[in-house]
Amino acid sequence: MLILGIRGRHTEIVTMEKAASSLGSGGLDVYGTPAMIALMEGTALYSVQPYLDPGMTTVGTLVNIQHKAATPIGSTVTCESELIEIDRKRLVFHVVVSDENGEIGSGVHERFIVNIDQFLEKVKQRK
Repeated sequence: MLILGIRGRHTEIVTMEKAASSLGSGGLDVYGTPAMIALMEGTALYSVQPYLDPGMTTVGTLVNIQHKAATPIGSTVTCESELIEIDRKRLVFHVVVSDENGEIGSGVHERFIVNIDQFLEKVKQRK
């Protein structure tokens, strides 16, 4: 059962594949904002997945974050998420990412609970 306060935590190493220069979001070899957003989304997703019924998952629908500091290649980054609002199928998370020197990004991420089969059927109809 989903309850407020569910927390998630995930850590990754900043590699060149996660660099802004590799992701097309900038020209520097530092942790890219798209990689940070993916870490935030994944942390939130996996924090609540065990509480969902079989055949259900969540999909990201909103990201409102700030990327506050640059992180060099080879550093370790950690995301922590907390479920702060439940509105029927809409879930809202507070997310924070830190490296060895402190916080590098934070904000709000929203996900919706969906039935996997129904969702994929709607996707097929968009072709």
